[in-house]
Amino acid sequence: MTIYVIMLICILNQAAFGGSRVAVSLYALELGADQITIGALVALYSLCPMLLSIVIGKYADRVAPRVPMIIGAAGIGLTLLLPPLFQGLAVLHVMAFVFGLFHQLFLIPLEASVGGVGGVEHRARNYAMIGMGHAAGNVLGPLAAGFSIDHIGNVQVFFVLAIFSVAPVLMLWLKPALLPRLTRHAGAAKHGSVLELWRVPHLRSIFIASGIIGSAQDLFQFYLPIYGHSIGLSASAIGSILSATAIATFVIRGVVPWLIKKLSEAEILTYSVFVAAFSFILMPFFVNPYALGVIAFVVGLACGGAQPMAMSLIYVLTPHGRVAEATGLRKTVNNTTHLAVPLIFGSVGTTFGVMAVFFSNAVILVVGGILMYKTRVPVTKVRSQ
Repeated sequence: MTIYVIMLICILNQAAFGGSRVAVSLYALELGADQITIGALVALYSLCPMLLSIVIGKYADRVAPRVPMIIGAAGIGLTLLLPPLFQGLAVLHVMAFVFGLFHQLFLIPLEASVGGVGGVEHRARNYAMIGMGHAAGNVLGPLAAGFSIDHIGNVQVFFVLAIFSVAPVLMLWLKPALLPRLTRHAGAAKHGSVLELWRVPHLRSIFIASGIIGSAQDLFQFYLPIYGHSIGLSASAIGSILSATAIATFVIRGVVPWLIKKLSEAEILTYSVFVAAFSFILMPFFVNPYALGVIAFVVGLACGGAQPMAMSLIYVLTPHGRVAEATGLRKTVNNTTHLAVPLIFGSVGTTFGVMAVFFSNAVILVVGGILMYKTRVPVTKVRSQ
């Protein structure tokens, strides 16, 4: 039962996050922002996480997970109230900067703790479940944002999204033992430099692969509203296409417990990277919203299958007592790519066009897949713990 409550919390929190990105991008376009400005806005979501995720991880290794999670969920709700109160592009930059920090305060302790809920034998299932929660939230959030924008406006949508944060705060507050301090499951260990984690070859390849697949998903969420706007799609259509990605993510994570009986976590992660690359090659050849929805679904299958495997591998391969710190390092790598990708590809799109954006990201994905394939994470080690 506990994992289902955690999943519900994930759905609501991620709905606020996923919806905010659609709302911010479309509101900025309404205010006359160009692609580079929107790229900067989306990149700001990742600046605080890039700088502070390791610190958050070390903090989360020492405290009950609910403490930073409550701060994170409450902060997300309050941050969403900024655009209606202080309208203009400037406040969107402030919101994006602060939003990323609160989102990681929620996610890092959750991802570090959930692997052992119900026992470590349920590790892959637990990560699949919270992944399904994230996916469901990414369906709900963009749909709520898109339809709210069409019916009540670009500003009022932020009130709608803020409502999603209320229940997670209350549930975490009223159920203090919902998530145990699972970072102590392996006993106390002396913590050294975070570079020690980076120097572990298998962990390093997982961090890199996770960052690359995460940047692909980030680019899709960032560039689809721009691409959709340029070809005349409505906000509802754009939100629906983004939701197709989230639906696929939900589907693939629902079958993860079956997949890991056939393939290792590392194999699923590697194949996912290559499938995502193929999807990005297809993207610029289509303008029909239904065709884009199909491609978005494939992107969701690839990215959705990759991230739970990365989290599961990090949980089991990380030295004892440093799971949240390793999760923070993964977030730092992910958010470094999230910060760079919108800025770089916003400029690429402005200068060279949409095809160059999608093709360039496909090349990056292929390189990441090759790296993961050559590393060959030892399956027996993963399975034995």
